[in-house]
Amino acid sequence: MLDVAVIEEPAAAEASLDPMRARLLAALAEPGSAAMLAARLGLPRQKVNYHLKELERHGLVELAEERRKGNMTERVYRATAASYVISPAALAALTSVSPDPSRSPDQLSARWLLALGARLVQEVGSLLTGAARARQRVASFGIDARVRFASAADRAAFAEELSQAVADLVGRYHDESAPQGREHRLVVGLHQIPTTPPGPPSPAAPDVPDVPDVPDTPDADSPTPQEN
Repeated sequence: MLDVAVIEEPAAAEASLDPMRARLLAALAEPGSAAMLAARLGLPRQKVNYHLKELERHGLVELAEERRKGNMTERVYRATAASYVISPAALAALTSVSPDPSRSPDQLSARWLLALGARLVQEVGSLLTGAARARQRVASFGIDARVRFASAADRAAFAEELSQAVADLVGRYHDESAPQGREHRLVVGLHQIPTTPPGPPSPAAPDVPDVPDVPDTPDADSPTPQEN
């Protein structure tokens, strides 16, 4: 299981945003079967099994193991990642809107910083997808620091010095004529840390969406013929 996975496909993003499937993804941090999840969440097993198949189709859950219980085969699933990030590229395909920092660059704008972050998720997500296919690692580097300013003037002075330091470093190492050079993007973000962190999602169960009528065929936990 990955620590974090980036969802780039619009259909997978749409599946992950479904309230029922989001609950199943959260529950599958620990492996479980349709029957186990149905009992844990208080939902009909047929609905759970239907949504599990959809999540598996989009690569959000995977088969962990199959267990034989008498004349039954129990399929045990797990989430493919501990957490998911939806790339703006996926949402852009659904909404025709994608954050673009070049529209109104303003270093003092929180919305511009948000657009930079969205672009970061989109580009790093694309790198991770390509690296996974090539079975390679992504070369990356990040800095995470906390700064407590005594005043707004100090914050402004810090931003000015940081801008100058970054400009000096970029000017020193940027080589436009390097024939084998690779372009990298540097983003430095500074924002106030929220005093009240977001609370956990409400435990109240959302409405269960209707499941299309399906013929009476054995599901993942139905009896199967005994092996000789």
